[in-house]
Amino acid sequence: MSRIGKKPIAVPDAVEVSIDGTVITVKGPNGELTLDHHPSISVKLDSDPKQLVVENPTDLRENRKFHGLTRSLLNNMVTGVTTYFEKKLDIVGVGYQATIDGTKLCLQVGFANVVELPIPANVDCSLPSNIQIALKSADKQAVGQFAAEIRRVRPPEPYKGKGIRYQNEQVRRKAGKALASG
Repeated sequence: MSRIGKKPIAVPDAVEVSIDGTVITVKGPNGELTLDHHPSISVKLDSDPKQLVVENPTDLRENRKFHGLTRSLLNNMVTGVTTYFEKKLDIVGVGYQATIDGTKLCLQVGFANVVELPIPANVDCSLPSNIQIALKSADKQAVGQFAAEIRRVRPPEPYKGKGIRYQNEQVRRKAGKALASG
């Protein structure tokens, strides 16, 4: 049985949880998130110490796969509607920069054309400077996915370190070719 799945999820007073069959809706100060979980897993809301409990009715392999996953997804939903999930990216390279044009993130990262990425509706994108990108949202998956799409445009290369990287990401650097003496 999953150790993560057994732990109950504490629900703060500012968060409202409603369960309708397999659809769970979590509302809080930062928004509303829904999850349609696997039907073999049961989720109950205890009211005395306000908490969500995820139960696995049988010990079948199919059910064990979804037990811890469902609990983790619900915990991320409760956390997200109380405090935003954030990702920060840095752009490294001469002339590399980012701008926001309406609902598009425009990246100038060494290509002949400007790369335009549509900003998802549930993600707040801001630019503290033209070489930094800050993303935040109540949905952890949406923030991580959009950050990965931005990084995929120009991943950091190992020789000069140019590209888009997560803040505090360590990029392994390689030594270039040495001049042949001769």
